[in-house]
Amino acid sequence: MDSRTIVISGGTDGMGRALALARVAKGDRVIAVGSSVDKGARLVADAAASAGRVEFVRADLTTVAGTRSVVEAVGRATEVVDALVLFANRVRPRRVETTEGLESTFALYYLSRYLLSHGLTPALSRSATPVIVNVAGVGVTKGSIQWDDLQLTRRYSAVAAQLQAGRANDLLGVGYAARHGERVPYVLYHPGFTRSGDLSTLPRLTRTAIRVAARLFARPVEAAVAPIDGGFLDTPPSEPLTAVDRARHLPLTLPTLDPDVAARLAGRTETLLEAVVRSGRK
Repeated sequence: MDSRTIVISGGTDGMGRALALARVAKGDRVIAVGSSVDKGARLVADAAASAGRVEFVRADLTTVAGTRSVVEAVGRATEVVDALVLFANRVRPRRVETTEGLESTFALYYLSRYLLSHGLTPALSRSATPVIVNVAGVGVTKGSIQWDDLQLTRRYSAVAAQLQAGRANDLLGVGYAARHGERVPYVLYHPGFTRSGDLSTLPRLTRTAIRVAARLFARPVEAAVAPIDGGFLDTPPSEPLTAVDRARHLPLTLPTLDPDVAARLAGRTETLLEAVVRSGRK
């Protein structure tokens, strides 16, 4: 396959960084999105050391405005995007509200992926073999969408926030595939417990416990990224929607992939985004 243009959110750390370096080593052009200038600079330098080239876009993906600025930046950089890979996520032990009044996990883990998926659709549609890979928790049945409190103002916990946003990503894939999947295939991919992720927001004892557990039980980053690098990107699926939990292909009839619920969430999401825009104009 010829050189491809790959956009990676959360591309400066963990699995995103590993994928970025793997793709530039193959000759692809990578646009990596992240919030840390230092991590972005290290990624660019490491790519250059292996004769590759990464373009770093700094952005606050917890905000609608920040995510839309990424869509604009990518549009200025290229007319064609061959693949969009979505990694960006951060665990928050306590509820954090963004500058736009949104719960941070919902904004980063779900809304940024919604906006990037739909916002980059025109560029993806110009590719001969486009694909979107959303790295989340497809196959997980715990948790639910809190329809009466999407921002978790009343009963926040880090686990509840992660499960809700993960479920929202499942539904994002279903809704996106229904609208655009015939032209831009969508892959929901659960890598399982992986030695990856930003633990800096967690208490020190929690970070230590997770790192010990990761050494014992988690998959290496390279193993978790391999199905994306050597599979979904090199040979995008022909089906509008594909759901994979580690190496297992999941039936699209799962209750967590209900098209009616996906349509309901898409409607609520658009209403929420309109409210954010109106609030920003005041």
